[in-house]
Amino acid sequence: MKTLKSLLIPCFLLLVLISNAQDMQEGFTYLETGKYAQAETFFDSILKDYPKNKTARLCYGRAVGLNGDAQKANTIFTNLLQDYPTDFEVKLNYGESLLWNSQFNDAKTYYKDLVTEAPTSFPALLGYANTLSNLKAYSDALIYVNKALDVSPGNPNALVSKKYIYLGYAYQNQQLQKYGEAETLLTKNIALFGEDKETLMNLANLYLITNELDFANGIYNRIAKNPDYKLEALNGLALVSHLKGKEKKALQLSNDAYALISSTTPKIVSKQTTERYAQALIWNKKYKPAGLLIDTLVTQHPDENWVLALRATLNIYKSNFKDSLEDYNRILVNDSTSFDGNLGKANALKALGYYDDAYTSAENTLKFYDNQKDALNFINILNTNFTPALDSRASNTFDNGDNQAFSFNTNATFPLSTKLKLLGSYNYRNTNNSITNNKANSNDLSLGLSYQLLNNVIFSGTTGLTTANAESTDYTQLLTDVLFNIKPFKLQTLDIGYKRQIESFNADLLDRELVQNNYYANYNLSTNFNLGWFTQYMYTSQNDGNSRNLLFTSLYYNVLAKPSLKVGLNYQYITFADQVPTIYFSPETFQAGEIFLNLIKDENTTKSKEWFYELTAATGLQYIEDDESQSTYRIQGKFGYKFSERCMANVFGIQSNIASATAAGFTFTEIGIRFKWRLFDGPVFRD
Repeated sequence: MKTLKSLLIPCFLLLVLISNAQDMQEGFTYLETGKYAQAETFFDSILKDYPKNKTARLCYGRAVGLNGDAQKANTIFTNLLQDYPTDFEVKLNYGESLLWNSQFNDAKTYYKDLVTEAPTSFPALLGYANTLSNLKAYSDALIYVNKALDVSPGNPNALVSKKYIYLGYAYQNQQLQKYGEAETLLTKNIALFGEDKETLMNLANLYLITNELDFANGIYNRIAKNPDYKLEALNGLALVSHLKGKEKKALQLSNDAYALISSTTPKIVSKQTTERYAQALIWNKKYKPAGLLIDTLVTQHPDENWVLALRATLNIYKSNFKDSLEDYNRILVNDSTSFDGNLGKANALKALGYYDDAYTSAENTLKFYDNQKDALNFINILNTNFTPALDSRASNTFDNGDNQAFSFNTNATFPLSTKLKLLGSYNYRNTNNSITNNKANSNDLSLGLSYQLLNNVIFSGTTGLTTANAESTDYTQLLTDVLFNIKPFKLQTLDIGYKRQIESFNADLLDRELVQNNYYANYNLSTNFNLGWFTQYMYTSQNDGNSRNLLFTSLYYNVLAKPSLKVGLNYQYITFADQVPTIYFSPETFQAGEIFLNLIKDENTTKSKEWFYELTAATGLQYIEDDESQSTYRIQGKFGYKFSERCMANVFGIQSNIASATAAGFTFTEIGIRFKWRLFDGPVFRD
């Protein structure tokens, strides 16, 4: 809303000029032209000679208030009101001084009396409208600004007030997520004021919030038609491109804008354009030039929040979360209400594993920015991670050895805090062989927990029983799964675990009660240049006296981020101490290599009512002991739909002829369906 510091001056001066001598014209001119310090000095001098002059006292009070001393101005007008209790001009100035002092509730009561006393007074009607606008009572504010315009049609001050009332009303609806109402108000503003930049920028921002990116793009292109706003439009277009996942285009637009900065560019626009250019470099993983630019900015603008936020963002992208956290803390020392500081800190804390603190920082953001969508989405993502859930799947498996199996599996997680989760799983498998007529089934039930020991170390452990009904025997065996998930350094994860299980691929193996004790370690290394490396080593001892060593390694490259596309090479090496090929696949040595392509549209987003998918295709060669090489293939995929934030389902399938893929070494196929359901709207340990 446009401040009243300038809106009522012409009305006031018209009245005082009619009734006062020309020897105060110089002071009136100072007030009209915004030279409030000179006006204050001028009228102070007049009052030394004429301390009772009402006009001089009024002008002096206005000069003092408009020059920044609102409290002193209110005292001056209070004294005037005592001397002239029925003077309407004095009443108007006293009412305005209440606004200068942000005493909006008092001003509301006072102006209500004024408009009752003089229902056609333009200054009273406009003052009341602006008072209501400050109190965010925009609907009533519109009524009174329209009454002011009825009294003075086309009055520029009233029109400016109406424009900002519409903007405030639209923003209020936007915060309440009444996006349609907000859009209507902004389009009304455009109808009244044409291609007003502020209104267009607000409308573009609304479309960004509602993810109507094509509409936002169109608005920014309209803004770009005015050469004076070219840079701001390019900055907006770059952001739209980023949100569409078109990072190269975003950088091109930002580079064009950055090149247009000149000595005549307004400082605020120059800052915004430089900021967007640095962000575009980061989005495109051009970390070295982004770092050089930010270092220069730090030198030029030390300890300024927007520069600290850029450096913090760069460190987030580079996974230097501790460095990022330091900068966000510095931002909050400078300004505890900073949006970038509070929500940025929340992101850094989440990445470091300090989830309770991340919640607190995000909630602090909402204290200062009510219903802010990014903060709400961040909290929603955290809530999703800590909401009790069931993940169930049913599948049918068959191979070229005439084995067929049906299995049903469900896993339950029930977080009791950000550190502690209860775990449970149930698995049923029924398998048969149409040649040997062997049949068997098993039921597995396990319970356990997961606990975050340190911010970078999570322990998970379950134990349970499996009961099997096979052709020649029934038995019960102990199941155990213990895992330490560790993040030793940035961009690295290490899993160390032990798993005791029963080999249940087919009926013959279930009948043999083959117990496996698996000791394993997984290591994953990511980089800031899209290359990744995953390695697994597993040693298995079995109750039949045999043992196995398995090494798997994968080198991959991330080609695209949205949707995720990676290509790479896989290699695995397996040895068995004893060879029992008539019972299960157990070569002395086995090697396989393949090239693969993996395409993923992630299901783990906050959006609902959208499709997700994954497709993996691979081909290569395998070597079984001293035999000739054999060609291999693997096709794996899933396709599903997210019905809501709590419910999703997908079908999945895999076909492969890699010998190590099954215990029997056969080509096999699996198809199935999966259903995931979050039991509640959010975590049970949070309101």
